[in-house]
Amino acid sequence: MNEEKTLPYVLKKINAVKANELSDRVVEVIVSDNGSTDKSIEVAQSFGARVIHCAERGYGAALQCGIYGAENEAVIFADADDTYDFLESPRLVAKLDEGYDMVLGSRLDGTIHDGAMPFLHRYVGTPVLSFIINMLYARGEYRLSDCNSGFRCFRKEAFASWKVGGTGMEFASEMLVKAMKSGAKLTEVPASLYPDKPGRIPHLRTWRDGMRHLLQILLESPEFFNVTGTALWLMSWVVLLVGFVTGPITFSAFSIFGIHSMMFALLGSIFGLAMWSVGLFISTKNPSSVRLYTTFNGWQEDRLFWFSFGLGASSLLLLLGIVVQWGLGGFANLALERQTLSVITFAANGILLVANVLTAHLIKRL
Repeated sequence: MNEEKTLPYVLKKINAVKANELSDRVVEVIVSDNGSTDKSIEVAQSFGARVIHCAERGYGAALQCGIYGAENEAVIFADADDTYDFLESPRLVAKLDEGYDMVLGSRLDGTIHDGAMPFLHRYVGTPVLSFIINMLYARGEYRLSDCNSGFRCFRKEAFASWKVGGTGMEFASEMLVKAMKSGAKLTEVPASLYPDKPGRIPHLRTWRDGMRHLLQILLESPEFFNVTGTALWLMSWVVLLVGFVTGPITFSAFSIFGIHSMMFALLGSIFGLAMWSVGLFISTKNPSSVRLYTTFNGWQEDRLFWFSFGLGASSLLLLLGIVVQWGLGGFANLALERQTLSVITFAANGILLVANVLTAHLIKRL
């Protein structure tokens, strides 16, 4: 969108590559226009590019229009701002010829020229998001170094099978995650990154787009929430039960499993259950994505519902028992601190579980 100043640099490089390194291939050049109001369209056509008009705004929307409008099986894309060097594109094509489904140009493994990448993007944002993607989705020895690379080469047929739907900047993360989940064969090659041309206004919004990338990455992994939440919940209940049975235990100068440890265990159990519930909510729209829990498959759905209902009812009865005992004592201070805290924890967990399972059942039916 509105790249008339940089398109000539990009298209000259593409035409040079087309005439030399890729001269033995059928090559088409596409510019996916996302509502330009300057002379971008005229510039693109003057260099022989085919212009595809994308009515829906957004990075992902523009890319999908170009990808699905392409006539060849191998597709290479990069931004029209000349920050990626299309003269390096034959490296990506060569790797694709080796049998890979997608090849990324890694800026972190290549050359980042002065002023091309902000400090936070280079040392925080991209490494952190790459680490999360590798942790959640990478299989085998291959690990990504640059998940945010906008210089990619892939097979159109494979891309279609990944069913990428994002229309914004999160498209880049969704494409990677869904490719990795499908078992696609990925690799990287070093790529150069150049600074923006003087006077150009970047389209990227660091914090907004970073948040969208992170949410998209997590959206594809309900197991992360299920496993993390369950682990936190179980550890909290171990502390709670030990505290209930034994009371405070002293180790040297430290005393644990007392009332304060149990209070933190109460908080931890609620946090754990809340995280588990996030995974449950995500799975309502894609039940097959959850391997740890088959919550929404056939007859197990009603089993979970009635189990949760029974747990909730038991929680309320135990809580009612404490309230009655409290009332019989004139609502004075209870002497059963550990017992009361244990019952409150059980009740809070039970009620929260019932509420979340019920909500998940309702979401599934929307």
